[in-house]
Order: sequence, then C-alpha cells, then structure tokens
Amino acid sequence: ANMTAPPISAEEMEELREAFGKIGRRIILVAVISSCMVHGLKSSEVAKTFRKAINKKEGICNVAGTSEQSGTQHSYSEEEKVAFVNWINKALEKDPDCKHVLPMDPNTNDLFTGMGDGIVLCKMINLSVPDTIDERTINKKKLTPFTIQENLNLALNSASAIGCHVVNIGAEDLKEGRQHLVLGLLWQVIKIGLFADIELSRNEALIALLRDGESLEDLMKLSPEELLLRWANYHLEEAGCAKINNFSSDIKVRAHAEAYADQCPDFNEDDMVLRNKDVREKDDLKRAECMLDEADKLGCRQFVMPADVVRGNPKLNLAFVANLFNKYPALKKPENQDIDWSSIEGETREERTFRNWMNSLGVNPRVNHLYADIDDAMVIFQLYEKIKVPVDWDRVNKPPYPKLGSNMKKLENCNYAVELGKKEAKFSLVGIAGQDLNAGNRTLTLALLWQLMRRYTLNILEDLGDGQKVVDDTIVSWVNGTLTNAGKGTISSFKDMSISSSMPVLDLIDAIQPGSIRYDLLKTEDLTEEEKLNNAKYAISMARKIGARVYALPEDLVEVKPKMVMTVFACLMARGMRKA
Repeated sequence: ANMTAPPISAEEMEELREAFGKIGRRIILVAVISSCMVHGLKSSEVAKTFRKAINKKEGICNVAGTSEQSGTQHSYSEEEKVAFVNWINKALEKDPDCKHVLPMDPNTNDLFTGMGDGIVLCKMINLSVPDTIDERTINKKKLTPFTIQENLNLALNSASAIGCHVVNIGAEDLKEGRQHLVLGLLWQVIKIGLFADIELSRNEALIALLRDGESLEDLMKLSPEELLLRWANYHLEEAGCAKINNFSSDIKVRAHAEAYADQCPDFNEDDMVLRNKDVREKDDLKRAECMLDEADKLGCRQFVMPADVVRGNPKLNLAFVANLFNKYPALKKPENQDIDWSSIEGETREERTFRNWMNSLGVNPRVNHLYADIDDAMVIFQLYEKIKVPVDWDRVNKPPYPKLGSNMKKLENCNYAVELGKKEAKFSLVGIAGQDLNAGNRTLTLALLWQLMRRYTLNILEDLGDGQKVVDDTIVSWVNGTLTNAGKGTISSFKDMSISSSMPVLDLIDAIQPGSIRYDLLKTEDLTEEEKLNNAKYAISMARKIGARVYALPEDLVEVKPKMVMTVFACLMARGMRKA
C-alpha cells in the first residue's frame, strides 16, 4: 500500500537527529526501530516508543507540554543546560545589571527563572553581536510585568534581527521559563557569537586551510562548521593524529589531547611528558578529564564535561572547539603572492540584513554566505511559500545533487525561481535570468531578495487590514496620520532627509505607545554624524521594544536608505494596527 509520510519541518528533523544522537548506543536504536517495524505502529505510538528509549539515557529531562489537552512532552538536555549556565556565568560575571540573577547554579533551574526578565538574554545578544541592543532601552530597575514584557519583546525581536529563528517562541514562553524553548534560543544566540570570526573576511589567516587544487572561492563557500572541522583537522594532522569527520561520533579524546601541544604557547618539557602520558590513558572518561585539564591551562575549559566528550554531544563539542579557535587559532596568514586579497570582502549591511531576515524565518539550510548558499534556489522556494506564492515541488531538483551535472540541476531550479517571480509573484524581474542567481550576480540577486522581503512585510500589513492592498503611499499616509494626531511633525516620503535624525521614527514610536520615548536622552537639532547614529540606535531598539520586528540597521536611518526606511515604518504600522 502507498503510504504518504506526513510533512516534517526542518526544526523537527533537527530535533529527531539530536534525539537519535543522544540515544547513541546501537542496541537501543535497533530495538526502537524494530519495534516500530514489527508492530506497524502509528506515528503517535512511534513517538512514545522513541521517547521511552530516549528517557532511559542519562541527561535527558522531560517536561510536560503547555496544553493540558495535548498531553505533549518536551525533552531538554541537562548537559546543555549546565554548559550554557557556566558560559553565561563567566561571560556576564562583571556585569552589574545581572547581579540579581548571577551566578546561576547549573544544578538547579536557575537558568530558566533567570531568563524571565529579559535582561540576561539582551546582554547575551549584545555579546554575540555587539551593539545590537541599545543599553538605554533595557529596563533594569523596579521591574513590573509590563516592563518585563518590554524587555522580552526587545530580546526576541533583536534575536530575530541577528538571524535567530524565533517564530515559535513568545515572551510568555521565556517568562514562564519553558526549558526546551529557552535552551533552543540560547544555543542560537551563543552559536552566532562563537561563529562570528570563523569567516574569511574577518580572519584572513584561515587561508592557511586552503587545500591543493582549491580556489579561494571554494574556501569562502564553506560554512563556519565546515571551516571549524577543517581547522581542527589541520592541527590534528600537524600533530600526527587521525582526522575527524564530525563533532559527534568521531570526536576522539586522544586526538584532542595531542592537538593541544601545537596550540599551547607556554609549556615546558615536564608538561609535555604529562600530556603524552595522558594521551595513553586507556579509560575514555579519564582521558577526557586530562584533555580538559589541558584546556583549562589555556583558559578554554568551556561547554563540555568529560562525559560530553565521550558521548560525542555534537552541540557542545562544536561550541568547545569554536571557543578554542577564537582564543588560539594558531594559524599564520600565508605569504602567498598568488592570492587576490582584494576578493576577500565582508558582506555589506544590506546583504547581512537579507541574510538575517531569511534565517529568522527558519529557512533550511541556514544561509551563511548569501550568494553561494542560494545558488540552487532551494531557499528562494521556501521564501516564496512564506509570501504565499505556491511552489510546485515536483518541478524542483532537491539535494543531494549528482556529481555529474549538479550545476545543471541547480540552474534548472534557478530558472524556475525566476519564472515563479515573474508569473506568480508578479515581481519586476526585467533582465534577471536563472543564470544570474546561480552565478551569484550581486545586483540582480539583491533585486529579487528585496522584492521578497518587501512582499513579506506588506503581506503582514494586508493581513492586519483585512486584505486591503498596501503600497508605499498607504504607509506614508498612515504614518503621517498617526504623527499628526499626536501633534508631531510629518514626513514627505521615505527619502525625507529629516529621517536622518531618526526623530520621525522616534515620534511615531511615542505616538503608538505614548510616553515610551525618553527625549532627554536624545539630541534633536544640529546633530553630528555620531549623534545621528546614537539616535538611530535608540530608535531601532525602541521599535523592537514596543513589539515591532525591525530588521533594518541604525545606519539605514542615518543614511536615509529608502527601502530599509520603508520596512521600519511598515513594521511600526503593523504594531500600531495591532494596538487598534
């Protein structure tokens, strides 16, 4: 009989992968699968059987679902909770604003209660991507349910702006300390910070990882995880150790311990003898402990306990190695004249905004490099679905692609993506062909992405306005009406140079939520560029704080970039309409 499998989201797939990883031992895995096959269990029964097997394993905690009717249970990893608590304690130990909750006890539920007022989460976001949140907008003293809600809005909307997928997480979830959601969001924030410098334009010494026959372009296409794996193997090879293929089952303590010899700056011969003895240690846990002692000498004992290394927890091992890379990359920029250094450029603000917007919607795979990661249009198709443009998935070539003719398959996808844009979405794509997407033509790819983001933003407004069509003039008219009713000045268009001071945005926020803007913190006339940027940072954070999911950056306001200015006002309009 033909059986159609129910659709499974990327998020659910990732959870399944993690759960299987936590079971680990083949016997239990086989028992679960054979039980499912023999009894032909329904999906709900499979889930129960599967969960029983997981629960037998140490370190997995169950919590009841939030709906009494649902009877659902969510699991979370105790070892990840401990790791994140220790990381936060160290990262924020000197921050006076966090003294009311730090240090947290990793053996209790301190983490879940400590995240409830939003302050720690805001601070962690700023650690990962500095200056995302203007500190002046965080409510820190004499907190009330309302000011806590504002902090949580600020944290969630800012997390979304740096590329975290927060679609299924609300302020209530954080306030109530829902464990699996808190840990899931924290991991995204921490990972973004750990990966920030594992990128060629920010660390040119990574070119040392180029292999024979590879071009610079090949290296630039690698994800941070792939670069990190290559970096680890580079040092393992230097130390004469076996390579690893992943950060879970392949993690061998022996390899770790030997590789530290190359990383460590100041060890004498006695230390070296000790290290070699440690490597020969037969017991896995003891060897892991020895390795972590070495890491401690480097100030890098973070994220993993000996048991995590032995079990091969992929998240925590990845975080451990990323932290080690950030402190001791031990790479030298090659003196190679053949390399075109000018081709190594970081992404523009516009590119970063689009990339973060796409990632916040949960596209799969995650977009690390804007052009290279959408050259098969798979992410574009997912974005079409987000803006209610139907995709005929039977026409889509799905990865993995065959080695021979893989680019032809990708090109066919790109041609279909452009066709959908023209025929179904009614986008203006004059002069854009599938080849341009496939080859990563910057100008033409950005033209398509802008229209996707614009349509996504306008759809939100149309849904709030009972399907009434929204254009730029509709937004300008609403903005001016709201400003006039509040006795404030208006704008002529999204190109109005008064926007450079951010005052129209700040006035609109104050009109939507009266009394929210502290004008005493702002300079309103004869502004220097620095003062304009200061106002803009405050404006963007305040928009997020009152509940607008703004993706634009402060510089977009200062430079009056009409496209991004439009998105700011549109998001504020959506927030204003929700209030009404």
